[in-house]
Amino acid sequence: MQVLEGPAARAALTRSFAEIPVPDAVLSRIESMFGEPLTPDQVVERILADVRARGDDALLDWTEKLDGSRPEALAVDAAEIAAATVPDDLHAAIRTAIDRVRAFYGQQPAHGFLTHGPDGALGQLVRPIGRVGVYVPGGLAPLISTLIHTAVPAQVAGVPEIVVTTPPDRSGRIHPAILVAARELGISQVFGVGGAQAIGALAYGTASLPAVDKIAGPGNLFVVIAKRMVYGQAGIESLPGPTETLVVADDSADARFVAADLLAQAEHLGAEPVLVSTSRDLLVRVQAELNGQLEALPEPNRSWARDSVASRMKVVLAADLDEALELSNLYAPEHLCLLTRDPWSVLGRVTRAGGVFIGEHSMEALGDYVAGPSHVMPTGGTARFMSPVNVRDFQTIISVVGVNEATLRRIGPAGVTLARAEGLEAHARAIESRLLPAPPDA
Repeated sequence: MQVLEGPAARAALTRSFAEIPVPDAVLSRIESMFGEPLTPDQVVERILADVRARGDDALLDWTEKLDGSRPEALAVDAAEIAAATVPDDLHAAIRTAIDRVRAFYGQQPAHGFLTHGPDGALGQLVRPIGRVGVYVPGGLAPLISTLIHTAVPAQVAGVPEIVVTTPPDRSGRIHPAILVAARELGISQVFGVGGAQAIGALAYGTASLPAVDKIAGPGNLFVVIAKRMVYGQAGIESLPGPTETLVVADDSADARFVAADLLAQAEHLGAEPVLVSTSRDLLVRVQAELNGQLEALPEPNRSWARDSVASRMKVVLAADLDEALELSNLYAPEHLCLLTRDPWSVLGRVTRAGGVFIGEHSMEALGDYVAGPSHVMPTGGTARFMSPVNVRDFQTIISVVGVNEATLRRIGPAGVTLARAEGLEAHARAIESRLLPAPPDA
C-alpha cells in the first residue's frame, strides 16, 4: 500500500471532471457487435438516431441485441405490477426506505414567495416539472434503492407523472423487487428497456413510452453519454461517474470500520476508495483489515473490490486534521466519512462533499438505503458545484415582476442607460415609452 504525503497527496487528490474511462474489453465488444471500431459516443449517436427514427421497433431491436431479450411489450402490465411479490423482510425494507426518504425530503422548503410593498410586487413561483423519467440500472442487480431515492424527491416536489425505465433480464422480465417498489410508490408506468436506447426513448418519446421533461438516475457509460447528448431535448439531473468514498480517520478510528466503509464502495465497478488519516499506525491496521475482509467477500464482489483497491485506492497520511479536511475539500468526494474522535467538531470545516457521514454509526452504506437523503450524489469532483438529488431538481422557478408606476419612474432611467450602453436601443425605448408623457389624442 503506497502512502502519499505532502505535495504528492495534494497532486493525487486534485482532479477535474473527466469522462468515464472506457475499458479495452468494451471497445472490443463494440467492434465485434458493429463490425467496425467505434467510440462509445459514436455508438450512442447511432442508437439515439435509430430510436428517434423508428421508435418502439428500435427499442425492441436494441434490447434484444444488447440485453439478450425481446419482451412482448415494453410497458409492464398493471396486473404484473400488482401481482409482484418479494420476501416479507425485503418488502418491509422497501417500505422503510420509502418512509425515511419521504420524511427527509418533506422537510425541504418547496414553496415560492411573493412580496407586496411600496415598489409593487416581486417574487418567485415554484412549479413541479410535468413529467420525469427515472432510469434504474439493472445490469448486475436490481437497484431498488435508486428508484426510491430518485422518485420520492420528485413526488415530494409535486411531479404528477413519473416514468420508470429499467433493463429487463434475459427472459424479458423486470425484477419483482423493482415492481414492488414502484407499486409502493404509486408508480404505474414501468418500461423494460435500458441503456442508451432508454434515454433516447425518454427524451424523444415513442408510441409506447412518453417523452419526459427531465431524466434522472445513474447508469453505465452509455447511459451517461446518452444523457449528455439528449440534454436540451430533456433536462438531466447530472452526469454521474463511478462512485467514490473518502474516509477521514484519526488514531481513535476502528480499523475494522474504516476497512468496511472503503470496501463498501470498492465493490462497485470502477469505484475509487480514498483514505486520509493522521495516524500511520491506523494505516497499517487498515491494510491488514482490508486483506482479511476482502478474502471474506463472496465472488464476484471480491474481484470487483480487489480491482478497485489495487487500481484506484488512494491512501494519504495527513499531518493533522486541518490538513486532512483541506485535502478532502480539494478532492470534493461524493461521500465523506468522518471517523474521528469528535467528528461533529470538524463538520464546520467541510465545504465540498456530496454527503457527510458522521461517526461509526453513520456508515455510508446505510445512506445508500434507509438514512433519508438520496444516494444520487455528485461524483468526479462535481460536488464543487453540484448537490445531491433533491426536491428542487424536480421543480422550476418562475420569476414574478409587478412594479408600480412610481417605482418605474425611479428605476427606469437606470434601465435606459444600461440598455444603451449595451447597444440595445429597442430595450431602451421600451422602457422610455412608459416614462414619457402619453401623446395627445389624435
